[in-house]
Amino acid sequence: MSKILLVDDDRELTDLLQELLHLEGFEVIIAHNGEQALAMLDPSVDLLLLDIMMPKKNGLDTLKELRQKYQTPVIMLTARGSDFDRVLGLELGADDYLPKPFNDRELVARVKALLRRTSWGEQQSSDTSVIHIDALEINSGLQEAAFNGEKLDLTGTEFSLLLLLAKNCGQVITREQLSQEVLGKKLTPFDRAIDMHVSNLRRKLPKRLDGHPWFKTLRGKGYIMVSEG
Repeated sequence: MSKILLVDDDRELTDLLQELLHLEGFEVIIAHNGEQALAMLDPSVDLLLLDIMMPKKNGLDTLKELRQKYQTPVIMLTARGSDFDRVLGLELGADDYLPKPFNDRELVARVKALLRRTSWGEQQSSDTSVIHIDALEINSGLQEAAFNGEKLDLTGTEFSLLLLLAKNCGQVITREQLSQEVLGKKLTPFDRAIDMHVSNLRRKLPKRLDGHPWFKTLRGKGYIMVSEG
């Protein structure tokens, strides 16, 4: 049974979501502010549902602090139309976001998709395949990437994105394909989640030794990881 930490100061909403997620087979624990969430967070938590607007410590500050220690998958719950908060959440390391008010079934689908990707990665631990591009080493079994022998601090979503692009190095991967395979959802108009995750990867990856960029953006098509040479 996957364990979810639900963080929201709306007690009526948390009660309803806890019941909904229990019916779907999840264990749910609740925090009503960021300070409580950080105190309750430990390696047993499989996923966080994290509201932004909360007292004592808001969701963005909570996310920033938890990312210093944990790479636990996080879905941000944002006010509809709050594009700035969504972008900032993704920049700080959120895996996905869901604007309020949301459909119950969509929430469950997003949770299951993110947990499924995490579970799939853990099940590949016996897979020893390693991809080398320039000084970058991507180990799909360990779900780790390193540059010149130094481990990169990537979230699970960032690693999945990097692995997919690396496996198809030199080939164009559409934003639609990246959204489906990495985020587990169809690409919708004005959804910039994939673009923000690529931007985060560009920021975290050191400069290549061969002088090439890691990725190229093909306007209207998608992204391509640049091959060596």
